[in-house]
Parts: sequence; C-alpha cells; structure tokens
Amino acid sequence: MPTSVTYTATLDVRRETVLFLAALLHTERRRRGTRKGRRALGCFAQAVLILRWFLDNTRIKQLATDHHISRKTAYRYLHEGIDVLAAHAPGLRQVLDSAADTGLTHVNLDGIVIATDRVATPGPNGADLWWSGKHKHHGGNIQVISAPDGWPLWVSDVRPGREHDMTCARTHGIIATLATARDTVPALADLGYEGAADVIRVPVKKKRGQAILSDDQHTYNKLLRGLRGVGERANALLTVTFKALRRVSLDPWRIGQIVRAALVLLHREHDWTISASHNAIFGY
Repeated sequence: MPTSVTYTATLDVRRETVLFLAALLHTERRRRGTRKGRRALGCFAQAVLILRWFLDNTRIKQLATDHHISRKTAYRYLHEGIDVLAAHAPGLRQVLDSAADTGLTHVNLDGIVIATDRVATPGPNGADLWWSGKHKHHGGNIQVISAPDGWPLWVSDVRPGREHDMTCARTHGIIATLATARDTVPALADLGYEGAADVIRVPVKKKRGQAILSDDQHTYNKLLRGLRGVGERANALLTVTFKALRRVSLDPWRIGQIVRAALVLLHREHDWTISASHNAIFGY
C-alpha cells in the first residue's frame, strides 16, 4: 500500500510573476556560467519552489520532497532566488526622487518587527540581541517607506529587534536622506521618531508642565493620524501577502534580503508603480 497521498494544488500567483522570477534565475545562471543540464531543477520549477516558500511559508523539507531534491539543494535554490529578487529592489534616493517627480503629497515611515525563531545571541549589556521588548518576541526590525495610499515603496536592511525604530532609521541613513527631500516630499511618522521631528512630521506631544494640547495641536494630530493610518497598510500588505514574513526561520540577518525580495514580488504581481499610487489618490 502507498504510504503517501498525492494531491493537486494551485499557486495563487500570476503566471507572469513566475516567468519574471524564472527569467531572473536564468540570467543569474548565465552570469555564473552554469552549464545546461547541471541543475536538478529548471528555472521555472525553481521559481515555483521559491514562490511557494514566500506565499505559503512551505517547509523546506516539503519543498525538497515535492521537487525530488535534497534539503540542502532546496535551501541553496531558495537563497539564490531571494538574492536575485532583492537585487532589483529600489534604493531610497531613487524612490524619493520618483515620488517627487510623480507629485506624491508625502511618504510614510514606519517600522515592523519580523518575528524569527528564538535566537540566543548576547547583545549590549547582556541583553538578547534579537529580543523586542515592545513586541515581546524575537525578531528583526525593518523600516518601511510607503506611499500615501499605503503601498510599500522601499524597505531597509534588518537591524536586531532590540533596537528602537529611531535608532534603526538613523543607522540606515534614512533620516539624513529624508532631510534632503523634506521640501518636496515630506515624511510622516509616529512618535517613535520624535527625535527627528525637525525632519519628519510627527504628532505633537505634551511638554513637561503643559496641562493639555491646544485646539490647533489636537487638530494637527488628528489630521496626521488620518493620513498615517492609511500608510500603515504597507506593513499589513507585506505580511498578509507573504506568509514567510510572519515568522522567518532562516538566519535573522537574512530578513532584510527576504523583505526586499518580497517587495519586488509584490510590485511585480500587481504591476504597481509610483504613478499608479498617484493616480489612485487623485482619481485619475
């Protein structure tokens, strides 16, 4: 009697997206000088393997079994796909220039902590490097720049979960880059970025000894919350679309590459551009 059950499954992604990734993998093989017939999987099959991991967080053991390859090979194919996708992610300066040229009213800055398996790595003062005290789990901090309609435009590299959003933003040079564009494309953020209030528009906070905020300050905060509320959709789009981002079991230092790769896939799957966000906002 058979000891396993075979069934048919459908990958919830456009064929064009699979072909796009397969073309990137083919280009990478040519760059490496890989000879024909030397790989266990063709580029299309490898693309399917990678997308199954991103979309459904399919276990590596299952991917290896389904494609009749070893787990070591499955890991190698997955990391190769992550890197070729991440290489096509836009840079922050490029995103801000495009936003200004397109006429976006503003961009949003927010952080997200991508959960990771427990990693016992000593940090400063004996603290666990990847433990996020705010979120109460291990993870990597990613900074996300989004359009006014909540579509993610750019994502940073990863920093350990113990680090504050403001610290991560400064480490990645985000604050300095936003400062050069604040007159053309202002950035909105929450009070976690209060230390950069001279560059980023953040809510007004009561000062020491101040009883209440003025009516103008209350109005300003409400307006800012309304605009930022839409922008927070960006983090949800990434984690809802790609189950692999809900908990990463790979090396946590790879989280930045993984999220950048997911961003490229998201834009490709939806044929998204900054112009599309501009048209959606202004009803063109």
